[in-house]
Amino acid sequence: MASIRQSVEVRVPLAAAYNQWTQFEEFPRFMEGVREVRQLDDAHLHWRADRHGRTVEWDSEITEQVPDQRIVWRDLGGPGNYGSVRFQPLQQDLTRVDLEMELAPQLPGGDQAQHESELRRRVEQDMLRFKQMLEEQGDASGAWRGDIGSGTAGQVGKPRGD
Repeated sequence: MASIRQSVEVRVPLAAAYNQWTQFEEFPRFMEGVREVRQLDDAHLHWRADRHGRTVEWDSEITEQVPDQRIVWRDLGGPGNYGSVRFQPLQQDLTRVDLEMELAPQLPGGDQAQHESELRRRVEQDMLRFKQMLEEQGDASGAWRGDIGSGTAGQVGKPRGD
């Protein structure tokens, strides 16, 4: 497993950064190799991505989601990734986004250290593209303010994509 930690400071208010991250179906706009993310329900996503010349698909589950604070997930089958993203206000219009992931690189052969280095570079670039996309937009394209993990999933806030 590769442990990856990446942070980025985005020049938007905390709620805008958090709200944009909840727009999972827009992940292909900034995540390298991700072709599609479908929201199955409040806590489940289906992913389709290109990895080393082949298409892979898997499901993931959001195990905890607290508005303006954090989102925690795990893969259900597939790559075996899990992690969290946390949001911290630094100033009124500046938010720190901290991503922590454990990834199981599923690559044929080769040097494991090289594979992990490639994963780190990809995640770093994804975070920079997230920053650029959101700062250019100026605000989130949608929001979902519900809690997951506290028994109130889907009962608070408006639906994703609205």
